Amino acid sequence: MIFDYAFTVRASLAAVADFHHDARALKLLSPPPIMVQLHLVEPMANGSIAEFTLWFGPLPVRWRAVHSNVVAQRGFTDTQARGPLRAWQHTHSFSVVAGGVRVQEHVEYEHDSGWRGMLSRLLFNAPALAFLFWYRGWATRRALEK
Repeated sequence: MIFDYAFTVRASLAAVADFHHDARALKLLSPPPIMVQLHLVEPMANGSIAEFTLWFGPLPVRWRAVHSNVVAQRGFTDTQARGPLRAWQHTHSFSVVAGGVRVQEHVEYEHDSGWRGMLSRLLFNAPALAFLFWYRGWATRRALEK
């Protein structure tokens, strides 16, 4: 499955890229009632790792992401190495446009079958992803537009 979302931020390219290259921003980019608990956050680089738990209310969802295609002020990809889905690859791209910086989010994902797939379909379906990425756009603008 594929999910795409884009938004524009009235901020510099450096500010947008720096914000997204800091895995700690994940806490700001996760809408209530999702809480993020960071376990391991390596500086953004090819092969760097972020390990965290997404708390959907009382339900913990462990995730390990590996970063690749890291290009300063252009974007990066995070790939689920361990987590709730069979596959998840999320590419963040940044480009200068009139009025600011366009953030393009491209996610390719696949659910497991059986009970595990039922859970991931409940948490990561198209409406849930649309809300998540809308919130991330709002939170990014709130953090960077002064």
